[in-house]
Amino acid sequence: MTELTLGKALGAGLRQAMRDDDRVVLLGEDIGRLGGVFRITDGLLDEFGAHRVIDTPLAESGIVGTAVGLAFRGYRPVVEIQFDGFVYPAFDQIVAQVAKLHYRTQGRVRMPITIRIPWAGGIGAAEHHSESPEAYFVHTAGLRVVAVSNPEDAYRSLRQAIASDDPVIFFEPKRLYHHKGEVDLEAPLADAPPMGLARVVRPGTDVTLITYGAMTTTALQAAEAAEDEGISLEIIDLRSLSPVDYDSVAASVRKTGRVVVAHEASREAGVAAEVIASVTERCFDYLESAPLRVTGHDVPYPPAKLEKYHLPDLDRLLDAVDRVLDRPNSLTGADA
Repeated sequence: MTELTLGKALGAGLRQAMRDDDRVVLLGEDIGRLGGVFRITDGLLDEFGAHRVIDTPLAESGIVGTAVGLAFRGYRPVVEIQFDGFVYPAFDQIVAQVAKLHYRTQGRVRMPITIRIPWAGGIGAAEHHSESPEAYFVHTAGLRVVAVSNPEDAYRSLRQAIASDDPVIFFEPKRLYHHKGEVDLEAPLADAPPMGLARVVRPGTDVTLITYGAMTTTALQAAEAAEDEGISLEIIDLRSLSPVDYDSVAASVRKTGRVVVAHEASREAGVAAEVIASVTERCFDYLESAPLRVTGHDVPYPPAKLEKYHLPDLDRLLDAVDRVLDRPNSLTGADA
């Protein structure tokens, strides 16, 4: 096992994928000589050359459009969108071409494109640098959507995404880029958990707390705090947002009978709403209380000095836990 930051684990995953398959090419703004704004691709230009690590113009639609052409010719392009809020100029290419070409051609054309997106808030960044656009892509048939939360998962899931014949939107929580964890760089990829499988991060018996990305760390902190009050939280990291591993989710809910779903994105029509609707359909007879959401607010992402009021934190998670348990002294009102 090797201790790596999440960012270094992603770089290691890219390096191994490029060594394994010479059809893997990288495209993005400043990913070559600079190594990317977060240095994820640092060193790859020197190892693989400018024909495989391609510095592109600042034109996201052109970057993804070029990836579509490369996929047509049998390559496995990996696109880096420099920041989450910059993906919107490429939205038409992603939802109208990347997501549909395999279906439209009755399987004759595959789109093995991985679109990496540094994602979500918590770094005190400027406008368009802290967005959570996952619901747009989850709603789009034909895309896999993945959100990692730790270095081991980042390394394995990125290699799986690149090896997949499906197009994958790959969300990387930028505020966790420097968080460290152990990574097994030698284990065969075939031995890794499937890319679409949810993970029980912490077993519990009283409430199922479902989340993904950087919020997994916050959820674990909430579980530790709740334990001091005799409350046992089961934490589920979804890992895959499309498809969702509802078998694992339902198994947990049938055990605890209570559900809280948390994410940074706005509440309206977010991933939490879909998860709660699906859980209710599958587990209605097991629920002891109405499921609750803890999310970002329905506003454009706020200025850096205000983001602490927007991001779900420990207190908001614990308040939702109190409410599903019908404990006294919790806040009242609608979903957190």
